[in-house]
Amino acid sequence: MQDILILGPQLRAPVLRDAFARISLERPASIVAITAGWQEREGELDALEEHLGQPVRDLRLYERAEAIFDVDRALGEAHRARQNRLKEIQDYYRLRLDAAKTAARELMAREDPGESLRRARRSAVATLRRLDAELLREIGRVHAEFETAQRTAERPAVARQRVEMRRVVEEAALVLVAGGHVAVLLNRLRLFDLPGLLRGKLVAAWSAGAMALSDRVVLFHDRPPQGAGNAEVFEAGLGLVSAAVFLPDASARLRLRDASRVRLLAHRFAPATCYALDDGDWLLWRNGRLDDCSGAKRLLRSGRLAPARVVP
Repeated sequence: MQDILILGPQLRAPVLRDAFARISLERPASIVAITAGWQEREGELDALEEHLGQPVRDLRLYERAEAIFDVDRALGEAHRARQNRLKEIQDYYRLRLDAAKTAARELMAREDPGESLRRARRSAVATLRRLDAELLREIGRVHAEFETAQRTAERPAVARQRVEMRRVVEEAALVLVAGGHVAVLLNRLRLFDLPGLLRGKLVAAWSAGAMALSDRVVLFHDRPPQGAGNAEVFEAGLGLVSAAVFLPDASARLRLRDASRVRLLAHRFAPATCYALDDGDWLLWRNGRLDDCSGAKRLLRSGRLAPARVVP
């Protein structure tokens, strides 16, 4: 049995304490946090502790990883080489995605009800899905090759940290996974085998932390300061929550009133449900199913938004 609470952004209007009250979860006796995505600001927990009214212990995954790379220089070099390779793969994917997304977006914007348009839309969405799937397979190969070559679990510096991490997480009643830089967060979660440690634990996550717990991380912004504004698959997530794509701070980052853009996102990632999460929103997964929710919206294939719902 596992409860996973997914929240909208917590910086402006934190609702973690209120969400726990709404779903009748008892106040956790001990809380640990993962703030590795904040990088140099890791461990700045004053606001979070004030909101929760109790101490929070930070696992300091970012700091621990940097200490490991200082001692095990070969692992640090291999880590950087892997990240450079992943960046190169992502760059080539973006080039291919740009052309495919332009065609798909134009087709979704048209209103001709005929069968020819429906077939053209299905083909355009299939192209996007194929590109996304190819990217995830390539990323999976890179990670597998890294683990085979580096055998991280057998390296003394990593093994010592993992033993301590297991003890701290097992003693905690609640694990919080905050946001920040999603690539940095995911890399540290994997390095310390947090996917295994978090299974069965009560977990609450928001922003990049929520994205990291899903099957796949999708980056999105319809109005970026630079670039094409194409939603892109970025990484495989930890898979603690399946069949869901989380879109934090959606109202600020997406044109949710543009039916063609909403329609394309919903079609592209189906059968997974895309959830728009803004301030105050939350979703509770219990035993792998959405069990309760407040405020979050679903992106529908019709191009509309609808409240998140629990399916009996």
